[in-house]
Amino acid sequence: MDDLLELCRELTEAAGVPGQEDAVRAMMARRLAPYGEVLRDALGSVAVRKVGSSVEGDGPRVLIAGHLDEVGYMITRITDEGFLKFQPLGGWWEQVMLAQRVAIHTSQGDLIGVVGSKPPHILTAEERVKIVQKKEMFIDIGVSDKAAAIAAGVRPGDAVVPICPFTVMSNPQFLLAKAWDNRMGCVVALEVCRLLAATPHPNVLYSGATVQEEVGLRGAGTLTHLTAPDVGIALDVGVAGDTPGVDSNDAQGKLGQGPVVLIYDGSLIPNTRLRDLVGSVAAAEGIAIQYDWIAGGGTDAGRMQAFGAGVPSIAIGVAARYIHSAASIIHRGDLEQAARLVAAVIQRLDAATVAGLRG
Repeated sequence: MDDLLELCRELTEAAGVPGQEDAVRAMMARRLAPYGEVLRDALGSVAVRKVGSSVEGDGPRVLIAGHLDEVGYMITRITDEGFLKFQPLGGWWEQVMLAQRVAIHTSQGDLIGVVGSKPPHILTAEERVKIVQKKEMFIDIGVSDKAAAIAAGVRPGDAVVPICPFTVMSNPQFLLAKAWDNRMGCVVALEVCRLLAATPHPNVLYSGATVQEEVGLRGAGTLTHLTAPDVGIALDVGVAGDTPGVDSNDAQGKLGQGPVVLIYDGSLIPNTRLRDLVGSVAAAEGIAIQYDWIAGGGTDAGRMQAFGAGVPSIAIGVAARYIHSAASIIHRGDLEQAARLVAAVIQRLDAATVAGLRG
């Protein structure tokens, strides 16, 4: 497994639900440290400060960030029979939740469980066509009562994550894992640092990842406050539109067709001059890009944009299949090209260009 794949494996297999991103943050901080001073905000977002070798004076401040957290669950209570009730963290669709293996992260180590489901043999005709509501679901950890679950280390507030080992698929460009939303952005943030390590750029780059994006873009607010950027770029996945049953009016991105630039999401209408700059840089670098939109939900760029008197911001990422489920797929070439594109954009963000974006 090469270095990039090992980085992907390490980050996607780590657990990090909103508010409990410690393991992923430690990995990011360790890998960011060789590039400069590592900063953290009080919520737990992390970024490295990397001053470009061609900076004149202070130079414009540019923030690029993925987010550390993944969708998961939080244990809310233990039933008398030892089953675990939970609160979803992030947006989940009920039909992808039942019968999934999960890991509960307790004070005594990880416990394996499964989201319980009825076998079809005992379902009524009505139940067969009815979606099971989240509030009715539970996790079975294989104990006989509440005391046994407590003895195993389970407490209310414990994090729960899906189990899905990182897998290189039949076509090795296709990569299967949990948490591509948004360990993909974490990988790109690190790859941009690597690409710019020996390359001049005319600004002060802050590259890293936020916390609690999946529950309201919270870390983006605090990290933006900490770094006070002049330009913001959120690194996040887009919804793939290349699988059966997905309407092209709802999602345009296709795996293997290049990075995705969002022209709209529920939190952001990007700065149009920054959008046009991204497009012209992609053309100059020979990088194919895709434009897409997300009618619901938002990205960290929405919170970056609203900082202070306003920050030109945009979201760039890759198309991903089956996000907000236990397993998703991205294309390695898209990830690599996204890092190339963001690095090339940063190299163009000198003081005059940034002033033009704000003009």
